[in-house]
Amino acid sequence: MNEIFRRVSVRRFQDRPVGGEKTELLLRAAMAAPSAGNQQPWEFYVVTNRMRLGELAACSPYAGCLKNAPLGIVVCCRKDCPIPEYAQIDCSAAIENLLLEAVSQGLRAVWLGVAPLAERMEAARQVLRLPEHLDAFAFIACGYPAEERPWQDRYDPARVHGIS
Repeated sequence: MNEIFRRVSVRRFQDRPVGGEKTELLLRAAMAAPSAGNQQPWEFYVVTNRMRLGELAACSPYAGCLKNAPLGIVVCCRKDCPIPEYAQIDCSAAIENLLLEAVSQGLRAVWLGVAPLAERMEAARQVLRLPEHLDAFAFIACGYPAEERPWQDRYDPARVHGIS
């Protein structure tokens, strides 16, 4: 799967909208992720409004790139899922699928952490008016890249251990 070896975090995007079909494919890929007990604890808020993207960018000192992204996706975890202690792990798997699908479509994205920091989660709740049963987990800024970054081979054989 070459997308794994081409995925990099990109924070600068062209001023070019991401179409609805591509957005749906990103979300389909995310929802194809495995989850504990097949609980699928995720909900996704798709944001293209420039003002709203700016408000989300203000929720974290590291989310400034959302202001100029053509597409923001807020990944939320449901609190009422059957195995809530695994919800964030499940949402992480969904995000990785989404990031890889972005590469396959010629897009790039960056995962911006929100949870577990309560002040960021609450700020996102206020911007999106999230219902009480949802917690904001992460922001994804996505679009056509305005920069190309080289992939880095992070394989480290010193971190591989065998047990006999």
